[in-house]
Amino acid sequence: MATNSSTLMGFVHRRRRGAELFLLVLALVVGIGAYAAVGLGVDGEVPTNLIGYGGWLAVLTVAAHVVVRFVAPYADPVLLPVVAALNGLGLAVIHRLDLAKDTGLASQQLTWMTLGVILFVATLVFLPDHRLLARFTYTSGLAAIVLLILPMLPGLGTQINGARIWIAVGPFSFQPGELAKVLLVVTFAGYLVVHRDALALAGRRVVFIDLPRGRDLGPILMMWVVSLGILVLQRDLGSSLLFFGLFLVMLYVATERPGWLVVGGLLFFGGAAVAFRLFSHVQKRVDIWLDPFADPDGSGYQLVQALYGFGWGGMIGRGFGEGMPERVPYAESDFILAAIGEELGLTAVMAVLLLYGLVVERALRAALISRDGFGKLVATGLAAVLALQVFVVIGGVTRLIPLTGLTTPFLSYGGSSLVANWVIVAILLRISDQARRPLPDLTEDEDADEQATQVVKVVPQ
Repeated sequence: MATNSSTLMGFVHRRRRGAELFLLVLALVVGIGAYAAVGLGVDGEVPTNLIGYGGWLAVLTVAAHVVVRFVAPYADPVLLPVVAALNGLGLAVIHRLDLAKDTGLASQQLTWMTLGVILFVATLVFLPDHRLLARFTYTSGLAAIVLLILPMLPGLGTQINGARIWIAVGPFSFQPGELAKVLLVVTFAGYLVVHRDALALAGRRVVFIDLPRGRDLGPILMMWVVSLGILVLQRDLGSSLLFFGLFLVMLYVATERPGWLVVGGLLFFGGAAVAFRLFSHVQKRVDIWLDPFADPDGSGYQLVQALYGFGWGGMIGRGFGEGMPERVPYAESDFILAAIGEELGLTAVMAVLLLYGLVVERALRAALISRDGFGKLVATGLAAVLALQVFVVIGGVTRLIPLTGLTTPFLSYGGSSLVANWVIVAILLRISDQARRPLPDLTEDEDADEQATQVVKVVPQ
């Protein structure tokens, strides 16, 4: 019986990896095909470096697949291909903007992708069990705080586009907050696993909702203060929203108490109101959101051009080379979705949103099937990071919410974001592999002992 079970599981995981390889081929078709379409649309010919570019992209994705096949054979087969498709499409769109602006950002992004895949492989190889991360709960929290403080240090931190969230080391710049978000997920998960029973205790009941006890409000108040500090000191609205929303989601999932959502919502809107009253950069973001056409050639120029691009693209887009996405400032990073909407249309935008939805869904599925509480919370936290980041970025670009300044995961130009997100995918695959891995079969002696064991129920006379 044990042999048959092992054979069946081996067949299942081979089919899973075969499906992953097939989907990776489709992802490569998307990435390399889009790159070729850019050359045909802009220059009227296939790019001369298509073979080298496509070959390197194939090497990276196949290498990632091979590592997953050997060190995480039971991992989710959909996650890696979806991420590869998003990354490949992003590279093609950045190349399209390079041709319009005469820059070389696409080659730099491919270099960052290479580094991201290397760290993806290293994470899977050197992290055989995600539960090892629980040992570094408070160490990860301390490291995250240090990373968030680094941009504030004179001589090291640098201010770009009004936000002081970068550090410069020689010719390279790095955004420490991207790595800090991964460390914070580990910290929150480790803390909540230990303290969730106390945090789940109900306090006063108000309108059918049990609010948390006053003595338990310390963690959420501390995270609220940290988020406001990021907003005030670093002028980074996006990261402030991301970190507070991440902690609130994980706290609710750990305790299953809606009261925490009520308290968190009140703190959020209270903090937002205070920030709007006191800080000019927050007021400016809100004013642009409410009426970008009040100053279409000044503060509202970026959003206005993006909205015009969406309208010009229509349902199926103008085609690569037929639009003017370069008119949108920072189209390769913050507003890359506007470039996609203009030249590939609403259809492509909906496809991108569907791919992001798949990434979040597979992450939440890994959380559901995980056998340990720490793994459940880590997977949920990473899913929340990706979902919140996509929401605030795309919501800002489409004028659903004020602009935040974050980058679209895997699509936008940005090395620190891309590298951190590849590490996130590796951790999710490790949790998925651990959850799907079959339990050890009983040996023949243990099986015989189990059959010989009788359970006697004593009925009181």
